[in-house]
Amino acid sequence: MQQTIEDGVIAWAEAAGLALLAILFGFALYKALVFLVGRFSKSTSVTRIFFDSAARALSVFLCLLALNSVLHSVPQNLPYLAIVQQVTTLLLIISITWIAVGLTSAIGDVIVKLNPVLEDEWKKARKLETQTRFLVRGLNIVIVLVGVGTALMTFESVRQLGTSLLASAGIGGIIIGFAARPVLSNLLAGMQIALTQPFRIDDVLYVQGEWCWVEEVTATYVVLRVWDLRRLVIPLQWFIENPFQNWSRNNTDLVGSAFIWTDYGIPVDPLREEFARLLEASPDWDGVTGTVQVVDAGEKAMQIRFLMSAKNSTVLWNLRCHIRERMIDFIQQRYPESLPRFRAQWVAADESG
Repeated sequence: MQQTIEDGVIAWAEAAGLALLAILFGFALYKALVFLVGRFSKSTSVTRIFFDSAARALSVFLCLLALNSVLHSVPQNLPYLAIVQQVTTLLLIISITWIAVGLTSAIGDVIVKLNPVLEDEWKKARKLETQTRFLVRGLNIVIVLVGVGTALMTFESVRQLGTSLLASAGIGGIIIGFAARPVLSNLLAGMQIALTQPFRIDDVLYVQGEWCWVEEVTATYVVLRVWDLRRLVIPLQWFIENPFQNWSRNNTDLVGSAFIWTDYGIPVDPLREEFARLLEASPDWDGVTGTVQVVDAGEKAMQIRFLMSAKNSTVLWNLRCHIRERMIDFIQQRYPESLPRFRAQWVAADESG
């Protein structure tokens, strides 16, 4: 018995030595690849982007590949060798999945890099970036599912279970479909949004009473950055089922207004002149729209609208606030008696009563 244990230890010591040499060989091969890629490619090249995205996974894969080759070349009667081989194969499958996910993500980075957001082509670039992000995340989910399925199939019990499940695939599919309905609906909504493009990365949206930008798009939800730096996380399915405003669908130019209530006694023409002067002096105005109109006449006052335009929503907001402040100041200084007031009529009481 003791002799058998000693023989097993000696056999495993030889196998462990070969395995260590194999791991060192795989790591040395990885370092050689790093040197060659770094020597013959620029840091911003497409080749470098792909290599950097999968570098760590590639080092693990090469070491495991060399180790797996050694384990299949040693005597197969070693105790627990089958377990070690299975674990190595499992890790090898995981490393391949890791490499595939990294390379797929790099495809998105390369496409975005080759299509920068230029001033005259921002719409095309943002559309392509949004579609790429959707498709890359969808591919990553498929790759991970395939990798996990392949890894599980290395276990004999799982293969037998899979054979049994095939017989009841109809019922199982219905159950899984109901259980995964929210996830599947968001995935399908993501594909629909990627193709129809109701919004893109960096678009300005008005959602649920919030003014926000599209910051990130995943396979199941969208991250919106609110103007006060809060983040709204909304499922993709919500955008399919609910209306929302896109303020930069075709271009970023917007028209906005500032409303002021005044007394009926104020003259409108001086307000028009002051409004035009303020627009001409403001760097935020794009020179397209600038009008003054009386848009409402109530019982006690009238409402004046100052309509203006700017190159994007942020600039327009600042311009509207600036015009509103300056026009109120102008009215206070020139026509203080024309600010909104309550009118009352005094009626003398009947003395006989």
